Amino acid sequence: MSALEADTAVVPAPAAADERQVLVERWAQRHGIDAAQRLAESEDLADAVAAELTPDNTLDTYAKSWRVWERFCAATGLPPSEGDRGSLVAFVTWMLREGQHNGRGYAPSSAGTHLAATVVGLHERVATVSSDDESEARKALEGLAVKLLQAGERRGRGQAVSADIDGLYAIARSCPDTLTGARDKALVLTGFHYASRSQDPAGLLTGDVTLHPRGLVIAVLTGKTKHSVRNAKLAYAQDPEVCPVRAWTAYRTRLVTGHGEQWADPSTPAFVGIDRHGHITGGMVPDSVTRPVKRISKRAEVPIHRTGHSLRIGLASAALKRGRDGIVIADQGGWARHSRSMLAYMQREGGWDDNASTASPDQRNGKGPDLSVREPSFKSYRQNLRRVIGRSSCAALPPLRRWLTGRR
Repeated sequence: MSALEADTAVVPAPAAADERQVLVERWAQRHGIDAAQRLAESEDLADAVAAELTPDNTLDTYAKSWRVWERFCAATGLPPSEGDRGSLVAFVTWMLREGQHNGRGYAPSSAGTHLAATVVGLHERVATVSSDDESEARKALEGLAVKLLQAGERRGRGQAVSADIDGLYAIARSCPDTLTGARDKALVLTGFHYASRSQDPAGLLTGDVTLHPRGLVIAVLTGKTKHSVRNAKLAYAQDPEVCPVRAWTAYRTRLVTGHGEQWADPSTPAFVGIDRHGHITGGMVPDSVTRPVKRISKRAEVPIHRTGHSLRIGLASAALKRGRDGIVIADQGGWARHSRSMLAYMQREGGWDDNASTASPDQRNGKGPDLSVREPSFKSYRQNLRRVIGRSSCAALPPLRRWLTGRR
């Protein structure tokens, strides 16, 4: 094994190592020692590929959640190597009651994330968690979350506020005539039109954004799933004031003109960090993307300052209002088709119009059929029955047919 292979080799956790040894022995009995060794090497390769494909932020979540589990076990005296039903239910209860470092409880959504990541950690390290035990813990979490709501207790920062077109106008008008203002305007307008997460613009290189006669093509390569890695197409907007393509070209022109041709190199960051003195500090990271979104939305007095995720919700909501197909929206924003999260974003905004208790837009405009419920009259009943009987060739129906037509 080379030094590089030794550095990158995936070492199975104790429980996984024991299971692997049992598997290898079984293979040796069936296929011989040489074949068992090759099968074991294939398993090691599969583990290495899985580790390579797991996003860094997912690994960070796993590590943080395992530390939460260890704090719970230390506080309750339970062994961290056991993931039975009782331990997991006690874990979610503890998280909601006092799980944070400051002694306060986690929001149910955060507790759910820690539970899922902890189960992964138990599988990898020490124990196998049955799906029934995990289901019991999740059921307990959902029930306790309802109890919190019934008690009037809402935790967490809440759902992000959706960006909208009016907000984009306010943001575009509030950006100052500086390089920072040009970058912020391009960051928000382009981000809205491809439903960016904060890590997306942070990971973009200049070569990932190409001009097209009809707009921009943005190669998003930092996505969490196969769906989020995509080529997003941003068309020219009819109004230049909120056009993402013009905002991008204006920002890049100002950057290269003011700070040198090196920033036109395809390997340089697409969006650069800028300090308060106007100096370039290098590329951006997800947090440095979120901060400008909060700052400029606060300056523009629009509500998306709570989180940069508002841009992602905004595209789903705005596209739905324009009548775009759900699959088209999913492809543009990097969601799986029929994604539950995307549908939830749409329902938050579209739930007012696409609602069983309200009239359709055509009905409100007087164009659609009136679907109000009425008791059918005897005349309409007789007319409908006449049409059905008139098409029938049944020999037993002439008397009824004569009654319906009024002829004797």
